[in-house]
Amino acid sequence: MLSSRYRPWHVPLFMGKYALLRLRRRPVLLNLEVTMRCNARCGFCDYWKTPAAAKAEELQEFASIARRFNPMMITFTGGEPTLRKDLEDIVATVRDATSLSYLAMITHGGMLTVERAKSLWDAGLDQFNISLDYLDGRHDTARGIPGLTAKILDTVPRMKAAGIGSVRFNTVIKNDNLDQLLPIVHTASRMGAGVNFSVYTDAKNGNAQHLLAEEQRRQLDEAIAALLAYKRARRGVITNSDHYLSEIPRWVRGELTEPCPSGTTTVHVDPNGKVRRCPDFPPDVDWTQWKPYEAIACDDCFYACRGEAQAPMRFSRVLDVMARPRPS
Repeated sequence: MLSSRYRPWHVPLFMGKYALLRLRRRPVLLNLEVTMRCNARCGFCDYWKTPAAAKAEELQEFASIARRFNPMMITFTGGEPTLRKDLEDIVATVRDATSLSYLAMITHGGMLTVERAKSLWDAGLDQFNISLDYLDGRHDTARGIPGLTAKILDTVPRMKAAGIGSVRFNTVIKNDNLDQLLPIVHTASRMGAGVNFSVYTDAKNGNAQHLLAEEQRRQLDEAIAALLAYKRARRGVITNSDHYLSEIPRWVRGELTEPCPSGTTTVHVDPNGKVRRCPDFPPDVDWTQWKPYEAIACDDCFYACRGEAQAPMRFSRVLDVMARPRPS
């Protein structure tokens, strides 16, 4: 799903850059972790325990890193990136330092106002990814932010009305939200937004509370089948590839054993400028010393950054990118 900044004729340009990056063994996606600080209290992540003193160690300039990698897509993440008061400057300088790069941000949305969103959009951000795992109070509880769900559902339509052309929900498939997946999709569709799914893992901090149980596998199969049917009937809302969604049950059953390409097609740079192959791996080297990773045998997660990297470039994926969600 392209941002409204782009037109269909941009698609072959992005495809050409993608092919060139893969040929040169360069990352397609660069995740810039602009902070490890966070004011949520998510049980599956310990970033919120990062001491406030870490702020002094955060890089002030990311443009050189972006220029070094010059990927097809750059995602500003954290922690919670909106805690950075200079985020607009970071986005603008990264935009100027790269060519034909699509800029996105992942946020819990708790501090995202229409005014801040418009400021980031004007700085050059192409897409807002807002975490949303439930449509009720369970999301507030899971993130430790009272009133968060209502705030997100109020803010997104106003962002769209303000001219912000690409908003999507990031929804993690868990053992207690299988009944929420299609309702979240319908909600996004009404707002003219999209949804990107991933599947829960305990790799980040060992919290197995939300892992899908063996007795839920049939229910998961049915939920994935419903998502695929919706996606094929109404493109532009669910932004995952068909391949990624179809492979989720295989991973849950422990049948997905292909080498993980994370670190080959995607890399992460932390707030100190250190590179890691995956958000759940320790940092390796300074960004100035980075060399291409090799795929490894690891099945601890099936994040979209791993699963989508394995997705073949089919014509359906081109249609996915070109489709634009419209309010239903």
